[in-house]
Amino acid sequence: MERTRYLIVGAGVSGLAFADWLRADDYLIVEAENEIGGYCRTVKRDGFVWDYSGHFFHFRHPEIEQYLVDRMGDQRVLRVERDSRIWYADRFIDFPFQKNIHQLPEAEYEQCVRDLEERPTESGGNFKDMLYARYGRGIAEKFLIPYNEKLYALNLAALDADAMGRFFPHASVEEILRNANAPANDGYNATFTYPEGGAIQYIDALAQGVRGDRIALGERVLAIDRKAKVVTTSKRQIGYERLISSAPLVALLDMCGVAYDASVLSHNKVQVFNLGFDSKGPPNVHWIYYPQRELSFYRVGFYDNIFGSDRMSLYVEVGLPWDADLSDDERGALKARVLADLQTCGVVTNQALVASHDVLLDPAYVHVTTQSNSEATARRELLAAEDVHSIGRYGAWTYCSIEDNIIEARALAESFWGGR
Repeated sequence: MERTRYLIVGAGVSGLAFADWLRADDYLIVEAENEIGGYCRTVKRDGFVWDYSGHFFHFRHPEIEQYLVDRMGDQRVLRVERDSRIWYADRFIDFPFQKNIHQLPEAEYEQCVRDLEERPTESGGNFKDMLYARYGRGIAEKFLIPYNEKLYALNLAALDADAMGRFFPHASVEEILRNANAPANDGYNATFTYPEGGAIQYIDALAQGVRGDRIALGERVLAIDRKAKVVTTSKRQIGYERLISSAPLVALLDMCGVAYDASVLSHNKVQVFNLGFDSKGPPNVHWIYYPQRELSFYRVGFYDNIFGSDRMSLYVEVGLPWDADLSDDERGALKARVLADLQTCGVVTNQALVASHDVLLDPAYVHVTTQSNSEATARRELLAAEDVHSIGRYGAWTYCSIEDNIIEARALAESFWGGR
């Protein structure tokens, strides 16, 4: 039986970042897919460059960004000032909605201001109540609730008030009212970077520090014997001293035979349609949010407006419940509805679809609640006590950035070997 000191499950951002930062050669990465990258894979088809979804990078630590860019050689990395909008009442509203209610029809703006001033004084502790308490009924019900319920595919009352952490663009009453005279459409992703070759360029940059002969592709972990420290994969058995997994926490718990409450560790799925057309569509905008419940998608992004290319290139995201299981026919019908909805809201006019690709993200967004945080923490601590470490966005069962994953993976590597 083969043995390794560090067995890494998953060759996505977290797994590669850990291996790259580890001061040891005695490691092995096993990846169920036939290529590295996880959700940061890139598809190139008929001249279009698409990711598995919109992965635009927002670095808070310049040294991490530089570390990756330095490994990209001649790859051009675009630095872009975000142009994101909301389609509402047959017009564009700048994002975030709560800072731009002055762009609404006058009667609706006045309603939002009244509701803001008369908002409830107490919050019930869940995400929906928080929105009412901070922003009032008008802002909450015109955009924040319908949009996020389309994204998460559930009633927001089920989520923790801080479910999105720093990624939710909060605004005070003073900021909302002041923004009517001095707009400031900032946020955690007011600027972002994106390589011309797609998100996979960041993956390839991390992989430069990882030995190719230490990555086993197309090999799925089936079971983990924590007592014997032996993993059974689809191809062999592997002994380990420490196991580092970036697989979804629920999948890792299943591998380990650890019981958990599936109703607590819940999530949505996102069906992504990448669509390429023969000519341009709306100019300049990078992505658009759609709160309308009658429209199938919650967000549409425009690669062509990032690249400056002459054909419209979209990613379209549809939120689905955790138990949605679309057949090929149902997925085809959903794609047809998406194309029809793109015409309804004016994104597609007379353009012809010339290329497409679709992928299901499962899980996509985990449902962060007080219970899920407690359950995830308890299960991760139980595993860590037996040298099984669950890291990454899905390994930690949380909402975080790709940069956060790199930081976490490096910190774990440094806890073993002291870093570089």
